[in-house]
Amino acid sequence: MTYAQAVYETARALRTIRGRWGDLLLVIETPPADHWPPRQLAHTMREDDEQLVEDRAPLVLREHPAPLNLAALDTGRAVERLIFDLADTLAAATQRTEAGDPRAWLAAEPSAPDSHRAAGSRRHGLHWACVWVEGRVLDEDTAPERELDGALTAPPFEVLPLYLLHEARRTARIAEARVLRALGLDRRDTPLPEPCPWCAGDLTLHSAPDGPPSVTCSGGRTCAAPVPLDSEERARVWEWDNLPELIGALDQAGAFQQR
Repeated sequence: MTYAQAVYETARALRTIRGRWGDLLLVIETPPADHWPPRQLAHTMREDDEQLVEDRAPLVLREHPAPLNLAALDTGRAVERLIFDLADTLAAATQRTEAGDPRAWLAAEPSAPDSHRAAGSRRHGLHWACVWVEGRVLDEDTAPERELDGALTAPPFEVLPLYLLHEARRTARIAEARVLRALGLDRRDTPLPEPCPWCAGDLTLHSAPDGPPSVTCSGGRTCAAPVPLDSEERARVWEWDNLPELIGALDQAGAFQQR
């Protein structure tokens, strides 16, 4: 693996974690459910899904009020620990700036009487930790800086050693995989228990971390569903935009069967 590829994969994983963190907090407050409807679409259909992530204290620093999904809560805590501990490691190896610098990562001091010192930079939450770690991976602020009087000072951070870059990549990818798995967004093909409302064929939910979910029907050309065939013309495909129509048809079919 090249240096550039390791940097790219680490930064991408950290951005995925940040981008999905609000979804994970919502899952913690939602009772565990089956894989259908897809997690992404289920969130867009909720009316109370606004989640101001920046206003939420880190999970490892507080008791979560009445969590409804303990597995998701455990995932959130584990991911925070992974990223926070990684930031501690990178700071110990590369940080040369003073504690008063807002760019500095402050390690937790559990025995400190002051709550801010006790939590260190962890009190700012996972988003800030991911941004900070990404800055170290991208070697930001590693050049000498000029004071107001023109004098040059030592850089706030040293260039990240190669072995720590690989450690950051490994940790970020593990954390990313845990978040995606908790959200049901890892790569998987899941048979749905309900048959196709148009032809009674087998339905399969396809999910992946790098794109929206889709559903295919094994009926192929014999299926009358108003969606196109796949590239091999073997299955009807409900892409992201068509999934609400499929959900509605399955709901109607289920209600009809219950009569």
